[in-house]
Amino acid sequence: MNKLLIAGATALMASNVLASCPAVTGPDAGGKYPHIFERAEYEAQQGCKLSFAENPAIKALNARIAGNPALMPLAKRIPTEPLVVAPYQQIGIYGGVLDGISKATESGTSDLLSVRHVNLVRFSDDLATVVPNVAKSWEWNADFTVLKVSLRDGHKWSDGAPFTAADVAFWYNDLLMNSNVIEKPKDRFLSAGKPVKVEVLNDTTVQFTMNESTPGFLDNFAQDYAQPFQPKHLLAQFHPELNKDADKKAEELGFENGYAVINFYYGQSDWKDVPTPLLKDKSASDRLVAAGLTAIAPSLESYLVVEESLEGRRLVANPYFFQVDTAGNQLPYINEIREVFIGDEDIQTAKLIAGEVDYKAQAVNLPQAPVLLENKDQGKYEIALRPTIAQTTIAFNLTDKDEEKRAVFNDVNFRRAMSVAMNRDQINEIAYFGLGKPTQYTGFDADTTPFITEDLKTRFTQYDPKMAAELLDKAGVVDKNNDGLRDLPSGKKFELNIQYATQGTPTELVEIIANNWTEVGVKTTIKEVTSDEYRNSQTANDLSVLSWVMGRPLATLASNTETLLPPYGSFFDLRTGMLWAQHRDTNGAEGVQPPSTVAEMKQLTDRFVTLQAGTEASDTLGMEIAERVVDDLYIIGTVKAVSPVYRSRSLGNFEVPKTSSYEFYRMYPYLATQWYLGAEGMAQN
Repeated sequence: MNKLLIAGATALMASNVLASCPAVTGPDAGGKYPHIFERAEYEAQQGCKLSFAENPAIKALNARIAGNPALMPLAKRIPTEPLVVAPYQQIGIYGGVLDGISKATESGTSDLLSVRHVNLVRFSDDLATVVPNVAKSWEWNADFTVLKVSLRDGHKWSDGAPFTAADVAFWYNDLLMNSNVIEKPKDRFLSAGKPVKVEVLNDTTVQFTMNESTPGFLDNFAQDYAQPFQPKHLLAQFHPELNKDADKKAEELGFENGYAVINFYYGQSDWKDVPTPLLKDKSASDRLVAAGLTAIAPSLESYLVVEESLEGRRLVANPYFFQVDTAGNQLPYINEIREVFIGDEDIQTAKLIAGEVDYKAQAVNLPQAPVLLENKDQGKYEIALRPTIAQTTIAFNLTDKDEEKRAVFNDVNFRRAMSVAMNRDQINEIAYFGLGKPTQYTGFDADTTPFITEDLKTRFTQYDPKMAAELLDKAGVVDKNNDGLRDLPSGKKFELNIQYATQGTPTELVEIIANNWTEVGVKTTIKEVTSDEYRNSQTANDLSVLSWVMGRPLATLASNTETLLPPYGSFFDLRTGMLWAQHRDTNGAEGVQPPSTVAEMKQLTDRFVTLQAGTEASDTLGMEIAERVVDDLYIIGTVKAVSPVYRSRSLGNFEVPKTSSYEFYRMYPYLATQWYLGAEGMAQN
């Protein structure tokens, strides 16, 4: 047993002796919500008073956070109202390094993002109940137009500055709604297409006033990667509208203006893994630290980036994190996260087999499962196969740069032809080992949404090359020169190339589809690219065929319908109809006018977000939306299956997730802050 393990175990045993509250753990633990208590609730239930203990290594970890001040005493670092977490199995052991793999700086990173992520609220591990997190509580008015959110008294940023309601209002009013920082706010942060009124009522209370009933507004944050708070104490110094000397201060630090500093810290995106200042420009980051600022923006997350390169990043525990366990020990237990960037699927699989990773789910495709299962004892890990919510989907570029191709892609006969030309049973057997089910894309999770019928799930999913040929003829895609391959209506050669990334699409799936389409006369080739290459080409409108995982649970669609309207997703999703979206965003000044069905869908989704999910009115409207999604077939489903979840046997308090799903933000519902590394894991580090 190494020295770190002994020190950690000794400190925790001492804290348990001194603590006047019992160390409650296990599957039935929790107060109003499973596995969590508010401090007053826990103390009242147990008839005790919590005392607190810290990680013995926390001062050394803090010293690695460039620009962070010397630590305050623990009593001043945690809120007076911390969130008390009852571990899944037992009180953990401090120390160790969690090893993980991502594809690249911004690709395939949601696994480890979900480990450190925080938001106002989260979904509990039942994937249905919204529970407190950064927010202590909330209250809606009767018609869901006013939301009052209460924060934790004494909560602090990772640099020790107070976190208050002003940081929430600053994020919304001064960053999200400022085009110098964010070019255009996402629809999910609006109400009736207009900004929400965000007001500070006092230090721990922020109020959101909607423009219409928006019952899912808070629920959206339960799984959203966007964190609705930013450190005003740091960024407001450089905000020209809040500080008249902002530009001058920025210029003295070597930046063009104040907004350049804000964008250097904030990244012009709510996605958390845009490169940090440490990767963007280390010398500029060093200048900020020399001026008494932090190298990266202060955070509320459980881990902070302290090193970053093109090969990976290193993170350490946040010494001001707001959660404690039921024995009063500040979380997280694990000291560090070591994240390496490996884009090659074969190298990733080799590292998993060797047991060099502690947790991985994203981009572990089912074809890897047999070799992973075969070697699990050797690598000392476990593999769980879990149902997915999204599925790999295919789409055609509805605003393709080639206008003749665009016209073909906009013919529903063509899209239906290409759907029934796919042999989904073969895809299921070869790519998914028979563990999946051919399923049409409906916009909603087909398995858990009550109004999705069997007819919708199976429409245009049958393998029918004869029907495909008839529909292609109707679309004017026929063989004009008798070479056995179909041509465009003008007679021009018609070929498709599927560029795909294994993060979103198994190779075996596109191989079968390309062969199926070629067999009905539409010559199709494939090319594997990196996730970043795929996304950049998609954003530039350079792809004719698109492929990524799509599909969301009702709980998240009730508050965020972006995937039902052009471009049908964010930078990280499948996107088609880019010029339709441009037409909408510029009020017709640019882009291409979409067909009437898109405007009709917009009317449906605008109504849908005003209704409470699960009500009869919501389900009826949801069914109408799903019918339209399947009739339009702008996005085509393939096979809905299971996906591997990998975890080291040394990882304690790990709850196997109900779904291998980005849609609930992977491990975020499962309290990764109470994970710990056992003796085996500690010895490896």
